[in-house]
Amino acid sequence: MGVMRFLFSPPDRITSQTAGRAYMSGFDRIPWCGRARLVEGELRLERAVSDSGNLHIPWPVKDHGLLALATASLADRGEPYYLPLELARGRISQFRNQLADWQSVGLVVPETVHAQAAEAMECLTKAVVAPRGEASSARMAELALEKILDAGARLAECYAEQALAMRRRHLDQRPCFLGADLGVSPLDERSASQFLEAFGAARVPMAWREVETSEGSRGWDVFDRQVEWCRANRLVVCGGPLLQLAPGHAPDWLYLFEDDFAGLQASVADFVDAAVTRYRGRVDLWQCAGRTNTADFLSLGEEELVQLTAHVIEQTRSLDPETPLVVSFDQPWAEYVSRREVDFPPFYFADALVRANLGLAGLMLEVNLGYQPGGTLPRDPLEFSRQLDLWAGLGMPLYMNLCVPSGIDGDPLARSPSRPIQPECTPRTQQAWLNRYLPIVLAKTYVHGVFWTQLHDHAPHDFAHGGLFDLRRHPKPALRTLASMRQAFL
Repeated sequence: MGVMRFLFSPPDRITSQTAGRAYMSGFDRIPWCGRARLVEGELRLERAVSDSGNLHIPWPVKDHGLLALATASLADRGEPYYLPLELARGRISQFRNQLADWQSVGLVVPETVHAQAAEAMECLTKAVVAPRGEASSARMAELALEKILDAGARLAECYAEQALAMRRRHLDQRPCFLGADLGVSPLDERSASQFLEAFGAARVPMAWREVETSEGSRGWDVFDRQVEWCRANRLVVCGGPLLQLAPGHAPDWLYLFEDDFAGLQASVADFVDAAVTRYRGRVDLWQCAGRTNTADFLSLGEEELVQLTAHVIEQTRSLDPETPLVVSFDQPWAEYVSRREVDFPPFYFADALVRANLGLAGLMLEVNLGYQPGGTLPRDPLEFSRQLDLWAGLGMPLYMNLCVPSGIDGDPLARSPSRPIQPECTPRTQQAWLNRYLPIVLAKTYVHGVFWTQLHDHAPHDFAHGGLFDLRRHPKPALRTLASMRQAFL
């Protein structure tokens, strides 16, 4: 077993909760299963391997909030590392690599970005030469992080601006669409009008739990009306996910199939057959499955979840050979892998499905940002872009499911135990996240569609305060931002 030790200052810089979210990964960026804890003023990470690796940890940075930052690759050694210094070194290294990559394809970078990076490097140098553990070293390392994250944010803005301009000039490229999940209740007239201003697509969930409250008895009225409304308003219609084994999505009566995988598979097949047959020709994109890589349902093993997912893809393709099919993968950074043994991390799960040549037309990444447990840790714009590029390496178009919190208070209508971890979440911070990150997503030519995961806070939903309409059914500022970005970019 490998044990890596990290010193930090001041002593309260890392809480036990923060330490519990730290993990290490290797060259493939997949987390290693291990244990992180505070011991005698040190952060210690225990893992089954002793290879060199990168530490990832949520770290609050002035003017940037809480971000999951990574060190450069560190060798396993007996002597502890000084964490603030290694985080600054790692962030500067990642910035320089990304800068070189984008400049090599013609990105024009303002001199201010180079100046900020030079200032960050100067601060890092001062942190290195200062006695380790002294206040001056920590202060310079923290300042280096602030400056390099400032530079990274501006670099990402430049990339998005220039790439979007290029994408708009090449009108022959497939356009990207913006959409949102309609939920399981009809929109009122005012909300429907505001929806149409912001979105050119809609996801009709066809939630199995709502359709088939008792086995064999199905009611499609709500989803019939949603599909008809979408078609009348010329929206791109995404149907599904047809399979989502999560609280609030799967019917309660499925628990009758505990230890009966064949029976469960047959029930899934019956529902998929009914849904696809009913809406074939009226849906433009099928989301066959969602979050199966993180599903914790009926003690199903990973191989059974892969098998179920593959079966739904094959069945949907057989029933509807014309409509494109996608599958969504939860937590694409795979933080959950660091706390339990997993044979199929999301990237490998997706790779297996792509290699099986089942007829997928794309992959969907579900990023519920800033929620824990069960969500994705906050990342800076360059790391967000880097992760999208990694998934694009599988050679498939990408679609995105996004959700960002707008509050930190209790949310009695949220089904998931996940809660926001940022110290400040407001409607304005939700809007600010969209302003900073969505242009990067839309600039990627391999991204074909972006969905907001949940529309309403006033109806039962998965993630606390993640909707675009608040408890009083009023639109949040983020909805206006989505409308303006659709008009500007799409």
